[in-house]
Amino acid sequence: MNKIAETAVVHPGVELGEDVIVGDYAVVGKQPVLGRRSTAARDELPPLTVGDRCAILAGAIVFAGTHLGSGVIVGDQACVRERCELGDEVVIGRGSLVENDTTIGARTRVQANAYVTAYSTLEEDVFVAPCVVTTNDNFMGRTEARLATMRGPTIRRGARIGGGAVLLPGIEVGEEAFVGAGAVVLADVPPRAVVVGNPARKIRDVPEDELLS
Repeated sequence: MNKIAETAVVHPGVELGEDVIVGDYAVVGKQPVLGRRSTAARDELPPLTVGDRCAILAGAIVFAGTHLGSGVIVGDQACVRERCELGDEVVIGRGSLVENDTTIGARTRVQANAYVTAYSTLEEDVFVAPCVVTTNDNFMGRTEARLATMRGPTIRRGARIGGGAVLLPGIEVGEEAFVGAGAVVLADVPPRAVVVGNPARKIRDVPEDELLS
């Protein structure tokens, strides 16, 4: 049985699975309102679909055109924008923002107050620590050239991103790589590499006993 708070807003057309929780003042199925110069697509959006056993908690917002797999948690005051795909058992922590056109693989955890920019890809079993910032525009809104290259990072399976790290547009963090807290990642990170600092540099490989089975 679904549990929908009296103060929650469920927009028409939203498709909820079984045993879904929608918390106090949460908003699900919201349509975007785009600025005149926004680069986001303006196509008509299909309904939000929410898998079984999901929890969209107090004050969270999930937009239309997105799909949540089963067992997803969207924490208090978090936001997931339109045309996002979240796999099973993804956790989006309190106050985090997942921008439009982003894919997040199963069991990935995005902790509190992280920013996942538009057009990003996070594969399965990724860990994103609090206050991580990802970016997608090297031109920061200047010139039309940015439209052809606008892309968030790709974070491969099992990679871990430490607290407060910053990832520049279009970079790839390899499978099982480890980005240290506060690192500024300007270039691709090889699989299993441990990188730290500003700019981020490799210091060693991830030890065997820390790798996913």
